[in-house]
Amino acid sequence: MAARYNRADFRAWARRAHTTGGCAQPIHLRGRVTHLDPLTGKILHHYSTAQEPGGVLRVACKTRRASRCPACAETYRADTYHLVRAGLVGGKGVPATVSEHPAAFVTLTAPSFGPVHTRRTGKTGAVVACRPRRGGGTCPHGRPVSCTVRHSEADPRLGQPICPDCFDYAGAVLWNAHAPELWRRFTLAFRRHIARSAGLRVSDLREVLTVSFAKVAEYQRRGLVHFHAVIRLDGPAGPDTPPPAWATLDLLRAAVDHAAGAVTVTTPAAGGVPAMTHAWGSQIDVRPITTTGELTDGAVAGYIAKYATKAAECVGTLDRRIRPTDDLNELPISEHARRLIAQCLHLAAVEEFAGLRLDQWAHMLGFRGHFSTKSRHYSTTLGRLRADRIDHNRAQHDQITTGRLPFDDDQVLVVAHWRYLGQGMTPGEALLTAAVTGKPLPSLVPSDLHSRSSACPTWS
Repeated sequence: MAARYNRADFRAWARRAHTTGGCAQPIHLRGRVTHLDPLTGKILHHYSTAQEPGGVLRVACKTRRASRCPACAETYRADTYHLVRAGLVGGKGVPATVSEHPAAFVTLTAPSFGPVHTRRTGKTGAVVACRPRRGGGTCPHGRPVSCTVRHSEADPRLGQPICPDCFDYAGAVLWNAHAPELWRRFTLAFRRHIARSAGLRVSDLREVLTVSFAKVAEYQRRGLVHFHAVIRLDGPAGPDTPPPAWATLDLLRAAVDHAAGAVTVTTPAAGGVPAMTHAWGSQIDVRPITTTGELTDGAVAGYIAKYATKAAECVGTLDRRIRPTDDLNELPISEHARRLIAQCLHLAAVEEFAGLRLDQWAHMLGFRGHFSTKSRHYSTTLGRLRADRIDHNRAQHDQITTGRLPFDDDQVLVVAHWRYLGQGMTPGEALLTAAVTGKPLPSLVPSDLHSRSSACPTWS
């Protein structure tokens, strides 16, 4: 840190840290860009990373994971917030009349695969005993089935099984792996119920009504995902047209209840695991979204956006893939996560489950779906928001160097050559970046640029 601070190019380095938004694991590039007149071959402008601090250009990593880079994840969170909120109150190309369409905040949970430690509150809001059992007793493995502890929010036992040997780890992993398929079947069953209630065929429903949604997957501490979704009923042209009069909030609620209880996914018996039928848990929540009160459009958008930047860290697992060289017993993870990961690796070797690619998604405890998805007509897209931000930055700041380019770069020949050098920064640089930008540090800072190599691929 002292060496970086005392370098002659520290001010330029600090400006670049601001340019990347305080990214905690910037990507290091080396290269050049030359703008040529296509008719005469004259060099109109030339840029080289040789003028950058250390001879490299640092660009933001743009990850969504807050555990990797809080600064870039905050940008992703803010984009998700505006995407979700625009579908509730308008903006970003969505008319304000969309706020009059029936919309609900829906939560679909996983079933139980064994009792776990939990934090419960009574009617007065006070914390009560975890799992009291009258008369106590033990499980088949000799462990107590009762827990009378009043857990705090930071208690590491939360989400851990009361008896790990009683917990169905195979069922939990396979449920995570099939959660995206359960969601797909849920959306189909939802539309079928809407069509049947209106006396229409499913193929004719799109002529009078569009079902729009935006959802996010959240991990519970027990290692299972559940989905939060905004479901909205629109007219045939999406948010630009009102839904028919019969498309009410009560119909939406009834369709959710029906679809959640109607869909299942079956897995075969293989690898010592019995055949299973996977379904949604019994805790289904459907709440209308209002402009005032506790569940407003801003509260829903903020809640969904918060979980768009998180993964399975709350379970005590890693935020990267498990490598073949990793010793599972030496990884800094919780014992519950270790057993879930071990079950993923075991089932990945079973032929019947090979298509699930559980070994590649073991760090996600079997879940391999997208964390945030939306239907086509819900609102704007993350790509559109990013493009608008790029256009704004180009209008307000220089593209790479100081000063505006004295020509339209759409009418010139651009020759670029870039080489990837590595990613990350030293702990000292991370502290300085946090200090000069006011951005938080990630939970884990790479100690060095491990991928720095002269053999990296080159793009021209």
